[in-house]
Amino acid sequence: MEIMDIHGGKTLAGSVTVGGAKNSTVALIPASILSHTKVVFDSVPQIKDVENLRAILGDMNVPSTIDESVLTIDPSNIKQVPLTSGKIQSLRASYYFMGALLSRFGEAVVSFPGGDDIGPRPIDQHIRGFQALGATVHFENDSIHIKAPDTGLVGTMIKFDFISVGATINMILASVLAHGQTTIENAAREPEIIDLATFLNNMGARIRGAGTSQIKIEGVESLSSKNSHTIIPDRIEAGTYIIIAAAIGNGIWIKNVIPEHLDLFLGKLEEMGVNMQIGEDSVYVYPTERLVNVEIKTSPFPGFATDLQQPISSLMFLGEGQGVIHDTIYPKRVRHIPELCKMGAKIWKHENEIRILKSDHLQGTDVTADEIRAGASLMITGLIAPGETRIHDAGNILRGYDRVVHKLRSLGAEVRIIDEQ
Repeated sequence: MEIMDIHGGKTLAGSVTVGGAKNSTVALIPASILSHTKVVFDSVPQIKDVENLRAILGDMNVPSTIDESVLTIDPSNIKQVPLTSGKIQSLRASYYFMGALLSRFGEAVVSFPGGDDIGPRPIDQHIRGFQALGATVHFENDSIHIKAPDTGLVGTMIKFDFISVGATINMILASVLAHGQTTIENAAREPEIIDLATFLNNMGARIRGAGTSQIKIEGVESLSSKNSHTIIPDRIEAGTYIIIAAAIGNGIWIKNVIPEHLDLFLGKLEEMGVNMQIGEDSVYVYPTERLVNVEIKTSPFPGFATDLQQPISSLMFLGEGQGVIHDTIYPKRVRHIPELCKMGAKIWKHENEIRILKSDHLQGTDVTADEIRAGASLMITGLIAPGETRIHDAGNILRGYDRVVHKLRSLGAEVRIIDEQ
């Protein structure tokens, strides 16, 4: 178990380069098994989720190598095996192997996925989608067994009751090799969906409409990778560093950003009083003199991302007036609140919203990161607060943020990872 040790209260400056998107990467790696040739990904973030996914590939006789940010995967001798180990249960994104294995082999046996505890994330829409394509689904020994008919999956109309990134990705993976056309209605529109579709189309898939609420997929016979795929920048990592720059920066340049992926977020920061220069692929944040708190409501893309609601709460500790956050995606994503209160933060849950006031007496102390974005909020607050902050279970932060300690140190932060023992 790792501890992130921060000596906060220091002004930071310089530049930082954002890595590849975690939420793309964790879908692209399972998607790689659909190829009959080697797959190469560039701009791969150095995070623990990548290590875990590579271990799962190894269980299927799919070797992989990584050289800095370049990941090479060879699925040419893949073996069909049940994925029921603890590796699967510890990683939420492992459920993308359901769609990928079903597409490649016509069958998938996968343990119920784990991941961050941020409230219910049911997979019933995934199951109904697989069934609509003709697969049978049953549950046995805490695993999901999915099997296509002997004649293969058949394209159909799939309409989601509510927008789900995970279900959209799984239906794309299951449909690319199905017979005929599949139409996904009420599909998620996140940039990571477009990234996945771009990768698959470059291998020979026929996917249209990614990034809109209607995606059409014409099934093909096989897929083969021919060129490397560069993963899009991580918009959540970019947003996190922009928040850090606004909170304690003396001029910080955040590079490798797609500003269009952060439109509403950047708009809210401008409303708060953050002075930024937004370029084609970067954001420069000037020193901020005065912040005013705002009201934020999370929603599916292109709305305000739920993954940024916890990080931005730390910025609100510096703002005048009351900040209000309504998380409509994961309303139970509030386990960071008692930890922040230990640091002197004025933050509390009121009915279905989070309320925040300016907190003049923040102080470093021992806290625990229960999940990735809660950990990010504690990390930002630890950088703001004077004294020493020790974040236990810091592995949750390392799961989602590329070389975070190295990047923070490059800005002048005093931060390190130490062993819990």
